[in-house]
Amino acid sequence: MYYGSSVAPGSRRYDDTDSRLDGSDLVFGGFSRNRDLVDLLDEQGYYLEVPKSIPICDMKYSELIPCLDRNLIYQLKLKPNLTVMEHYERHCPPPERRYNCLIPPPKGYKIPIRWPVSRDEVWKANIPHTHLAQEKSDQHWMVVDGEKIKFPGGGTHFHYGADKYIVGLAQMLKFPGDKLNNGGHIRNVLDVGCGVASFGAYLLHHDIIAMSLAPNDVHENQIQFALERGIPSTLGVLGTKRLPYPSRSFELAHCSRCRIDWLQRDGILLLELDRLLGPGGYFAYSSPEAYEQDPENRKIWNAMYSLLKRMCWKVVAKRGQTVIWSKPLSNSCYLKRDPGTLPPLCDSSDDPDASWNVSMKACITPYSARMHKERWSGLLPWPQRLTAAPPRLEEIGVSSEEFHEDTKIWHFRVIEYWKQMKSVIQKNSIRNVMDMNSNLGGFATALKDKDLWVMNVASVKMSARLKIIYDRGLIGTVHDWCEAFSTYPRTYDLLHAWAVFSEIKERGCSLEDLLIEMDRILRPDGFVIIRDKHSVINYIQKFITALRWDGWLSEVEPRTDALSGGEERVLIARKKLWTDGFMTM
Repeated sequence: MYYGSSVAPGSRRYDDTDSRLDGSDLVFGGFSRNRDLVDLLDEQGYYLEVPKSIPICDMKYSELIPCLDRNLIYQLKLKPNLTVMEHYERHCPPPERRYNCLIPPPKGYKIPIRWPVSRDEVWKANIPHTHLAQEKSDQHWMVVDGEKIKFPGGGTHFHYGADKYIVGLAQMLKFPGDKLNNGGHIRNVLDVGCGVASFGAYLLHHDIIAMSLAPNDVHENQIQFALERGIPSTLGVLGTKRLPYPSRSFELAHCSRCRIDWLQRDGILLLELDRLLGPGGYFAYSSPEAYEQDPENRKIWNAMYSLLKRMCWKVVAKRGQTVIWSKPLSNSCYLKRDPGTLPPLCDSSDDPDASWNVSMKACITPYSARMHKERWSGLLPWPQRLTAAPPRLEEIGVSSEEFHEDTKIWHFRVIEYWKQMKSVIQKNSIRNVMDMNSNLGGFATALKDKDLWVMNVASVKMSARLKIIYDRGLIGTVHDWCEAFSTYPRTYDLLHAWAVFSEIKERGCSLEDLLIEMDRILRPDGFVIIRDKHSVINYIQKFITALRWDGWLSEVEPRTDALSGGEERVLIARKKLWTDGFMTM
C-alpha cells in the first residue's frame, strides 16, 4: 500500500475531471479495491474500471518526499529524538494519509540540461532555491547566473576545486600517479554530508563512483541539486538506523568539514562506517578537531583517536586539515585487545548485511573466516570486477555459472530494450537510471558503455544480493516498494521494473500506488520499462493515459530466457511534460 490504500472501504474514487487538489481538498486513501475480486478478475482476464484522469496535487507539494516529510511528523504528533537525528529518518504516512494525486513540476520547469554539461549548471526554475548559493558563497558551492545555477566545483573544504582536492588525497596515500583509484582498487566511495556532491562529481573522471549521502536538513535541497546535475546521490542520515547498504560495500568513506559528533553513543556512528568499509578501507576526514590546537578541539581529537585505536584503526596520513584512517585487514588486532575493551565485537548471531529498518549497533563487526586478511575483500580491480564472479556469491547460494548466465541474459535484454527505444532516445537524454529490482546487477552491467549511472534497488526479501552489486563496483540500496522511495520528485530519467509489480501484488500492496510513486520520481520526457506478467501489463496499460505516460508507447512479447517467470510482456512508456494540469505538446 502506497499513497492510497488498496483496501480502504469508502475511500474516494477518481472521476473524469482533471482538478487540482489544494490543501483543503487533498485526496487521501486512494483506490477502494477488493483484493480477492481483483485476483479473480485477473485470472478471468477482466479488469476493474480505472480512472480516465488522476488529480494533480497542489503546487506546494511539488517537492514532496512522502517518507521524509517533516510536516507529517508534526501532524501525526510523533516525538522523534532530535539529538540523534530521528527527525531526518524515514517516517512513512499511514494508508489514510497517503496522497493519490500526481506531483506537479514547479512553475517554469524545463527539461533538465543534459550530462556532462549538467555537472556544472542546471536550470534555476527546476529547483527554485538559491539560499545555498548565498549561504555558501565563500565556499564556491554554487552561484546564480541568470536562468541557471552554476557549480564551480568548490566545497566547504576544497575552495580551490574538488579535482585538486582528490589529487591531494591520492598524494597523501602515495598512490601511483597520484590517482585516487589506486589502479582500480578504490572504486566505491561513501561521501557523508556531501553537500551538492561536487566531490562525487569529480570522482567519476577517476573511474570512482560515490554514494553521495546527505539528509533533508537545513540545506534541504543539496541532494536535489546533486541529482539534477546527474551525480549519483541519495537522501540519508547517520542517525539511529543502519544505512541501507550491506557490510564491506565501500573502499573509502569521506567526510569533509565534518560536523558529525562521532563520539556520541559509544562511537556508534564510527562503528557504522566500520561495518560498511571493506578490509583495509580508508576514512578521509577533515574537521577542526583534527587540526585546531585549542583545548576543546584537542580534547575531542584525543577522545576520537583513543576510540579508533581501540577499534584497531590506524592513521595512515595526515596533512593540513585532513587525516586519513585505515581499517584493519584482519581480526588479529581485535583478538589481542584486553578483555572488556570497548567497543565490543558484535555477537556471532548479528547479520552485518541486514540493513533495512535495522538499528545501529555499538559493536565491531569482525571478518568472516573467508575474508580474513583479504585486502579489498578478494575483489579484482575495476573494471575487471564488474564481470568477474565475486567471492561472496557463495553466501547467497549462486554459482559462478549462474552469475555469468545472468550477465549474458541481461546483456541481450538491454540490447532489445534499446532497439525498441531507438527512434525516440536522443544523445545523453538518459543519465539517472534506477533498476527497481536489481537482482545480481545484470541490468546495470549491460549499460556499462553508456554515459549514465544506475541506482540498483534490492527488495527487502532479496537484500542479501545487494552485496554482489557493490562487489561488482556498482551502487545501490535496499527498499520496500510498498513505501515511498527516499528521493525528490523528478530525479530519474529511466525506471526499470522487472517483476516488481507482481511481487508487491503478492504482498497485498497497491499497483496503482506504485505507479503514482514512479510518476513522482520520473522526470518529464523520462521512460519506464516494465517487464512483468501479461495480466499485470494489461492492467497497467489502463493507467497510461491517466498518468500522462503516453508521450510514446511500445509493448512487445520478449524472447523467453532462463530468467523468464512464465509469460512476460515488456511495456515501455514515456512521460509527457505537463504544467498546471495541462500537457505541453
